[in-house]
Amino acid sequence: MIEIIDVDTAADLLLRGKVVALATDTVYGVAASLAHPDAVQSLFALKERPDSKPLPVLAHSVEQIEAYGVMWPLLARRLARKFWPGALTIVVAVPERIARTVGSTTMSAGFRVPDDAQLLAVLKRCGALCVTSANIHGEPPCESASQVQSAFRDRDELAGVVDGGERHGEVSTVVEVHDDQWRIVRHGAIGEDEIAAVLDRETPGS
Repeated sequence: MIEIIDVDTAADLLLRGKVVALATDTVYGVAASLAHPDAVQSLFALKERPDSKPLPVLAHSVEQIEAYGVMWPLLARRLARKFWPGALTIVVAVPERIARTVGSTTMSAGFRVPDDAQLLAVLKRCGALCVTSANIHGEPPCESASQVQSAFRDRDELAGVVDGGERHGEVSTVVEVHDDQWRIVRHGAIGEDEIAAVLDRETPGS
């Protein structure tokens, strides 16, 4: 059985390069430190996630993202100012080492600042984390700690789960930005019209 752990223990494990599960502002996620590529590989193995499907990254702030050498473009900055913290993932160009760590073949990665005080505290302490929904690839996401324990029972890659109660949030909208162009990659909690209004565009760019 996967052990229930507290937030401090989870942060310590993440800093040591382990994989943990914790509640986000949407559903439960499994997380590994962006600074520990081996842990991120364990995350792929835990989820049985294809290597060709890159992992999203949660961060405490835009400044924390930029500390990894990511250039944060104007359109991304405007979106972040309006919708973060919140359910919007912004895909931007990243340095090769970041792309390689998250499993991206397009030299880009998706970032999000979550709307959850406990998770933000972990991110502030541990740095950016690769976080994806807690489930075996292709299965429904877990919405409680007990579901995480059931989905990943006796899996060595998962060091524990923080019980944050039930979570039933809608998936984040994913927007890719490049120079003055943008496009919706995945529809979710934030509508396309809301995004277009912020970017002063009636329709997304190609």
